[in-house]
Amino acid sequence: MDWDDLRIFLAVARAESLSGAGRRLAMDASTVGRRIARLEGAVGAALFLKTPTGYQLTAEGSRLMAPAEAAELAATAATEAVTREAGLSGQLRIGAPDGCANYLLPQVARDLCDAHPGLEIQIVALPRVVNLTRREADMAITVSPPDAGRLMVQRLTDYHLHLAGHADYLARHPPLRTLADLRGHRMISYIPDMIFDRELDYLSATGVEGAQISSNSVAVQMQAVRAGAGLGIVHDFALPFAPGVRRVLTDRIALTRSFWLVRHADDRASRRLTLLAEALAQGIRAEVARLEGPRTPARDGRA
Repeated sequence: MDWDDLRIFLAVARAESLSGAGRRLAMDASTVGRRIARLEGAVGAALFLKTPTGYQLTAEGSRLMAPAEAAELAATAATEAVTREAGLSGQLRIGAPDGCANYLLPQVARDLCDAHPGLEIQIVALPRVVNLTRREADMAITVSPPDAGRLMVQRLTDYHLHLAGHADYLARHPPLRTLADLRGHRMISYIPDMIFDRELDYLSATGVEGAQISSNSVAVQMQAVRAGAGLGIVHDFALPFAPGVRRVLTDRIALTRSFWLVRHADDRASRRLTLLAEALAQGIRAEVARLEGPRTPARDGRA
């Protein structure tokens, strides 16, 4: 049995579609389909059932998963043994919430690629938890540690958030001295039914029941704050990217959250991924510290 066919089989099983597997493998969907047909001919059984929701494993396909994943680990180990002295290289796909993906990972990716020219980094910003079991990414950064699955979880660092508004907005609206003053202001936050992690429910900290402008994207929320559309909870590490945005009521609203690095348990044996995880963790910690800077009242604004 050809390992390359097994590699394609795993990609389809994880993506549950020919097109999704093709994107990950840099192949067109028709080629992926032909390779799956060839593998099914070699094993003498159908491995997938095409359904309205995608390609689902048959019983025979499910039985092939474990040996295919074992072959994948062996191939990875063999590649690492040959290239161990050549530096870190190849593709690394990182899944992350869009606040981290927009404001932290670009600089961290730059530094990693500068240090390892053979490295290719893909940043997947999704408004949901990345599924490592389906290999949507090699590793993921989350805002809560997962409580299920065969995963390795490492706490990266704390980060901080505050209520903020643009200076122009603050100048046009009533002053903010207490939480009760928020009733006279327009709020910006997450779409309530699209909050995929309880740690992202920032609005509850303000005592305000709802937002007039909402988005499932942190970056969109920040752009709305920058546009003077209202007040929103923003990441301190995003403030350097938003000239004119000022923190308010810092003595009343101050949130602390944590980033976690999550990897599939099967990757424990991969020296390459372990080294990349260590470098990524160091980079995230350093970038949060750099962007948040000295935590002093001088960075706050007053309306």
